[in-house]
Amino acid sequence: MMRITETADLWYNNAVIYCIDVETYLDSTGSGTGDLHGITQRIDYLAEIGVTCLWLMPFYPSPRRDNGYDISDMYGVDSRYGDHGDFVELIRVAHDRGVRVIIDLVINHTSDQHPWFKAARRSTDNPYRDYYVWRADDPGDTSDQAMFPDEEDGIWTLDERTGQWYLHHFLHTQPDLNTANPQVRDEIAKLMGFWLQLGVDGFRVDAVPFAINQRTLVGMDEHEFEEPHDYLRELRGFLQRRASGQGSAIMLGEVNLPHEEQVAFFGGENSDQLTMQFDFFTNQRLFLALARNDAAPLAEALRSRPTGLRIESQYANFLRNHDELTVDLLDEDEQDEVLDAFGPEEDMRFAGRGLRRRLPGMFNGDPRKLKMAYSLLFTLPGTPVMFYGEEIGMGENLDVPGREAVRTPMQWSSGKNAGFSTAKPSQLSRAVTHGPFGPEHVNAAQARRDQSSMLHHITRLAKRYRESPELGWGDVTVIDTEVPQVLVHMTTWENRSMVLLHNLGSEPTIVPFALEDLEPGTPLVDLLSEESCELDEDRMTRMPMDGYGYRWLRVANEDDHRLL
Repeated sequence: MMRITETADLWYNNAVIYCIDVETYLDSTGSGTGDLHGITQRIDYLAEIGVTCLWLMPFYPSPRRDNGYDISDMYGVDSRYGDHGDFVELIRVAHDRGVRVIIDLVINHTSDQHPWFKAARRSTDNPYRDYYVWRADDPGDTSDQAMFPDEEDGIWTLDERTGQWYLHHFLHTQPDLNTANPQVRDEIAKLMGFWLQLGVDGFRVDAVPFAINQRTLVGMDEHEFEEPHDYLRELRGFLQRRASGQGSAIMLGEVNLPHEEQVAFFGGENSDQLTMQFDFFTNQRLFLALARNDAAPLAEALRSRPTGLRIESQYANFLRNHDELTVDLLDEDEQDEVLDAFGPEEDMRFAGRGLRRRLPGMFNGDPRKLKMAYSLLFTLPGTPVMFYGEEIGMGENLDVPGREAVRTPMQWSSGKNAGFSTAKPSQLSRAVTHGPFGPEHVNAAQARRDQSSMLHHITRLAKRYRESPELGWGDVTVIDTEVPQVLVHMTTWENRSMVLLHNLGSEPTIVPFALEDLEPGTPLVDLLSEESCELDEDRMTRMPMDGYGYRWLRVANEDDHRLL
């Protein structure tokens, strides 16, 4: 029997997570830059649309060469965003409204302006030297390993003062930390303890595979791990000891790897490493399916999800995030299909491996396709994660360079600066989006009054999702059907099931499917419409679907106490 009380113990298994760039969300002071107090003023808006967990992108002091992920003080709050008092007030108000808060934990690198690195580069025998990764011999050509090939020609940079090279998988202004060094691990644990004490509910852990990649240290570092994943076990153990607040704290890891390789980052059958991981593989297969109007690639991804994981391990699903839409897990010809379909022009792409666009632009503003995609997001097995502005259908601004094209000011109204700030437009930290997805056409104030808006659609999906824990907790089965553009899948948790249908094509169709494990006459109740059905004597049904249509069918049980 399903116990609803379990959903509070492991809250993240059916949360609705919402990512915010502090700099571009709401400016409460007229400075032109968003701030923590601005987010606090919007907590009720977020709670109203169904958000249960905020993910705050870096708000720490930073030279901001990489959107704040180059951190110069991991304990600080950038003065442009407020101070620690503002942060605590935000946590307090969020918790009062039933919204948890997680923050970015960057354990792979610091800024080159961090005091540790400034000290480390003074001499080869400086006490902080071993906080980073150095080599005395020329590393040669490593351009094929650079994460930003447009900006870096390798992953090692010569430090002229000491005549040695330091490692940086990202920008040369982001030197990699030596996480094999116990002192570095102690520093990171202390850092986690600090923010947990201020009330955060966990961390989104940046670039996890790079942080525990010790291959570059072989023969160079006396602290090399016997097994690199031991470090993730250390972090998870510390988190569980120190966590306070509303139940268990989490580590949501950025691990862009195929499913079979992600298992190790969960901790396998022990579930003693990352609590959650973003499912990049399913995300990329989803966009391949959308490019082809064929559900097969997505069905393949769902079937490849690892089985046997404990209930403490959870996948996080997303359509878009704050980075480029990467396609690097696809075959080369598949990558070209996705890039050609959704980024036909060169300036829509990033680093040859992804798209610097938001969904409305990629879908040419088709509201049917957009609403179907978000229905799919909320019904994929796992926890949905949204990037700010997705709930109103914000577009990108390709005039803004690099990945910041999708990190433009939140569009609150059709007024000055989209209601983001009262500052002069020239003083804004980033330019407001213009064109068909600009604030005169897309904004939160207008969307709240339009019952057919994306905002109301997302609110409804979030509500139904929260009422249906089998979506977040259940095991998935892909149901065979003869209609290639339609994905039919079922999620089951304990004795509760839902059947989900999504038409990736633009034309209406009728979808026949069978549910062999259910009895003839079993009702299937649509949670989003009045059009329900039941299984015939062959345990089959035929479901009519609009172009880009979607169905949420709950398998009705007499002993299910939930309202239909």
